[in-house]
Amino acid sequence: MTAKPALPWDNPRFRNWIALVRAERAVVRELTRALAPLDLKIGQLDVLMNIYRHPGSSQHEVARKLLVGRSSITMLVPQLVAQGLIHRESDAADKRIMRLHLTAEGEKRLMAALKLYCGILDRVMAQSTVAECDAMGEQMRRIEAILGPDE
Repeated sequence: MTAKPALPWDNPRFRNWIALVRAERAVVRELTRALAPLDLKIGQLDVLMNIYRHPGSSQHEVARKLLVGRSSITMLVPQLVAQGLIHRESDAADKRIMRLHLTAEGEKRLMAALKLYCGILDRVMAQSTVAECDAMGEQMRRIEAILGPDE
């Protein structure tokens, strides 16, 4: 008789990886639901957070920091401008570059979204000690380093 081939789901590493992916999807699903009353999507929240942390960034700089293509930001920025959450200003040195800034409404909506986001993260991470959270983060950074940068 021939031995049964090893199947991925028999490997604990595979099973644990699938658990991680499912957990990430659950967090994304919960955050998507939480942001809906604020009329925000996760990608828009990412842009708002980045502009808040780095006011005056160009679209190109935001795209690079978020590890997404410029076309993604090019689609999101007009939506956020139309919602009155950000505004664009021409760069003083190079008029081709538009600098992004939050409006007062953008900052207000961002703070409300961050409260929801942190609430979700606190709820799901409350089962772990600080040391376990740090170990999980370190493991994720090692995975990222092994697979290389996103660009």
